[in-house]
Amino acid sequence: MFSRRTFLQAVAGTVGAAALGTASTAASSPRRKFTMDLRCGSIGVKADLRRAIELAHRYGFESVEPSAVALAAMSESQLRELLAEMKQKHLVWGATGIPVSFRSEEAAFRAGLEALPATAKAIQRAGVTRVGTFISPSHDTLTYLANFRQHVRRLRQIADVLGDHGIRFGLEYVGPKTSWTRGRFPFIHTLAETRELIAEIGRDNVGLVLDSWHWYTAHETPSDLLALAGRQVVACHLNDAPEGVDIDAQIDNVRRLPATTGVIDLRAFLGALVSIGYDGPVCAEPFYSPLRSMSAEEAVAATAAAMKKAFALVN
Repeated sequence: MFSRRTFLQAVAGTVGAAALGTASTAASSPRRKFTMDLRCGSIGVKADLRRAIELAHRYGFESVEPSAVALAAMSESQLRELLAEMKQKHLVWGATGIPVSFRSEEAAFRAGLEALPATAKAIQRAGVTRVGTFISPSHDTLTYLANFRQHVRRLRQIADVLGDHGIRFGLEYVGPKTSWTRGRFPFIHTLAETRELIAEIGRDNVGLVLDSWHWYTAHETPSDLLALAGRQVVACHLNDAPEGVDIDAQIDNVRRLPATTGVIDLRAFLGALVSIGYDGPVCAEPFYSPLRSMSAEEAVAATAAAMKKAFALVN
């Protein structure tokens, strides 16, 4: 363990290296199309949409997570002003979540589904085109088949609403063995299984949320990613893992910022995304406790440094 000052000094040194790597890269093919995305909640930063946009611009991010609640509350003139500000700052939208409890009781799912069209309309109005969610990797009462059927039925209905508003819907599997063995009945926890679920849902706007952490803990390889087309990926999360922990012993909410330990092969992961032409947001989701003890500025700066170091591996 080390102090906040030591941590900041360590990550700050990566900024110059990342910039040098970018500057020295000759023109090559293919080039990355994905964006360095700021998702404040994922790094423990509390910020409204305006503040998130300000932080994203200040620290060199290229996209920012939209807030459906904030966007829905804006008048047409306020929205035009916000979009103009984002354009001036060279920022685009990343992905956001869905306010539908599809993992819980039927009544809660129905209530969320009924409210979804209004949310979808609000984010469509702002030009948001990507939302994502995760699949819980186990269940205490539903067998795999029963759970699969429920997911197909519910997620298809969500996808239909989002599709009516031109919005793509990404599904993220949770890879750690410590997660999928927690409940009585293990469920989807690999890329292959998630692709089977998506195929069964059968909607063109449904794709994947990839995460280097889950890719690593699921014992997957670059070949698994290279079998995809870029259009199949809706969003992406980038993380590293603690050192000295066996893959099957990794705990889902104990991660590291990208490219800070080297446990996960981010060159291979990001290189595959470049190769398939993925063009969406890539954000950090490290669940890293030192970030939560920092100010918003410090946490975003540390995250930006780590992300730039990772991106430099393929730039």
